[in-house]
Amino acid sequence: MFVGWWLTGIVLGMAWLLNLTVVGLPIGIKLINKAPYTLTLKSLESEESVETVEMGGSSGGSSPGLLVRGVYFVLIGWWASGLLTLAAYLISLTVIGLPIGVKLFNYLPYVVSLKKY
Repeated sequence: MFVGWWLTGIVLGMAWLLNLTVVGLPIGIKLINKAPYTLTLKSLESEESVETVEMGGSSGGSSPGLLVRGVYFVLIGWWASGLLTLAAYLISLTVIGLPIGVKLFNYLPYVVSLKKY
């Protein structure tokens, strides 16, 4: 209530800026993965897995190759992750929207680079 909302905004802003650089991308992804923890102190070990199913695909597949993920990041991932970050943060500022915001934060790594964590 006193720290989580503003600290999460700073962490997500730094993560998004780091994601714009090739060198900072791994650190940015790690910060994005920690967003639910910085917002609510939710334990990362008890986190449920995020299940995503692509059109025409199955839920048991692996992530696309590095080249496909790189092209996706350059064309879509960087700006889509910025929009999702902003939406998740604004939604999580309300008590009613907090569970939805945390769920949206869980989808951020996939939106950034199509990497399934």
